[in-house]
Amino acid sequence: MHLILASTSPYRRTLLERLQIPFLCEAPDVDETPLLDEHPAALAQRLSLAKASSVATLNPTALVIGSDQVASIDGNCIGKPGNFENAATQLRASSGRRVDFYTGIALVGRDAGIERVHMERFSVQFRELSDAEITRYLEKEQPYDCAGSFKCEGLGVALFERMIGDDPTSLEGLPLIVLCGLLRDAGVTLL
Repeated sequence: MHLILASTSPYRRTLLERLQIPFLCEAPDVDETPLLDEHPAALAQRLSLAKASSVATLNPTALVIGSDQVASIDGNCIGKPGNFENAATQLRASSGRRVDFYTGIALVGRDAGIERVHMERFSVQFRELSDAEITRYLEKEQPYDCAGSFKCEGLGVALFERMIGDDPTSLEGLPLIVLCGLLRDAGVTLL
């Protein structure tokens, strides 16, 4: 059984490469619009399963990994900023506050009868940020394609007071500890 990552994210690809197992990447065909009053955790789980299922339908003999991340402040979703202005607004809103990241992970193998989904929560406590710090950070790292407007694997860590959670890779978008367990349960040898 071959492995497919249902994602075009370079961040998720880089994370999965850490496991040193062969895999392909394929773009899922999924509408990512949140449902009315959908909690961020439920949205992350639903989309991760939808992404894996979308690709698994076209590749029934493969094991397909789907993942989705939703960031929130006080239960309100914050997405990828897309540009400097939106990123600065997000970081100002995050300054001195806790931001929760809900990362859904799913593993689907149609022919093998496998369908597993898990949600991993990870929180970041931001320190108080000045406008000058926000501007300098955004000019240096340009995290416009990242939920929450930072890259924790880079300079973004300088924005935090602390990180709270079990799997720091979930903050990067693919919880590898959980994924390793799902893969082992599906019969994939990792070591």
